[in-house]
Amino acid sequence: MIRREFITLLGGAAAAWPLAARAQQTERMRRIGVLVAYAEDDPEMKTRLAAFRQALEKLGWSDGGNVRIDYRFAPAGTDREQAFAKELVSLQPDVVLAHSVLNVAALQRESSAIPIVFVGVGDPIRSGYVASLARPGRNLTGLLSIEASITGKWLSMLKEIAPPVARVLLLANSKNDLDYYLRAGEPLGSALAIQIVPSPIGHAADIERAIESFARAPDAGLVLPPDVTTSIHRDLIVTLAARHRLPAVYALRVFVAAGGLMSYGVDYVEQFRQAASYVDRILRGANPADLPVQAPTKYETVLNLKTAKALGLTVPPGLLVAADEVIE
Repeated sequence: MIRREFITLLGGAAAAWPLAARAQQTERMRRIGVLVAYAEDDPEMKTRLAAFRQALEKLGWSDGGNVRIDYRFAPAGTDREQAFAKELVSLQPDVVLAHSVLNVAALQRESSAIPIVFVGVGDPIRSGYVASLARPGRNLTGLLSIEASITGKWLSMLKEIAPPVARVLLLANSKNDLDYYLRAGEPLGSALAIQIVPSPIGHAADIERAIESFARAPDAGLVLPPDVTTSIHRDLIVTLAARHRLPAVYALRVFVAAGGLMSYGVDYVEQFRQAASYVDRILRGANPADLPVQAPTKYETVLNLKTAKALGLTVPPGLLVAADEVIE
């Protein structure tokens, strides 16, 4: 290349640099708030948040690049959700990812304008977050944690693996959530000759009292819908279920990985991944009021054969074949 051509090219490139720099400077850094109901060091939450970030990156959003993500961790029972919700709202994020009913409620008390994408919410209509699943109508949208009708599936699975079960303890933090699952499960519970006993809990001591009291009578079992309080205390619950020889079905795989008998529910890692698409659409101008709430389309069954053997239970062939994962 002759010297004159080189200088011309160099001059053109130099002229382009200020334009590129100005474009970068005028592109506003977008901000995402994240408020979750697990501790920061919880392995399950780490996995979920990693899936959320990876999905965002595939959609063109890089943390520290064109978007900043501010995290707050408010485990159930610590009563920190309101303070953290206030902190996040003060940062004026473009959108907030909220995990659990308590955290969504806390954010709603702080702002009715900032878009919120929720996960881990079972009945957003009854909670007053959305007008309908098809047309949320407010500043919230997201993904249902599970449909209430699944309560019947949990009862039938429990009866299938442990036919003598005649009483089931339904554990969750919120009375509203308990009512949601109780109403859905009672018809099939009657057909299966299973009495459902709801028990609202708030702390580890509540869980221990409820299970130990319930286990004194024979033919008892446990059903645990998705709930952050029980999930945080999953090791305690699994230990108590084993001590009192209670067959149990959980909504979350993490219980079975920790030694629980079986689970049937959604893949929450996948839900956090899907939540990224809602966040992306809102960052690009979509109105959450117009984004339908997504109901689960896939459920997974996980069995722990070692736990079944320890409880003296024989896993029916149909249940074994239907399992998506078997832990041995």
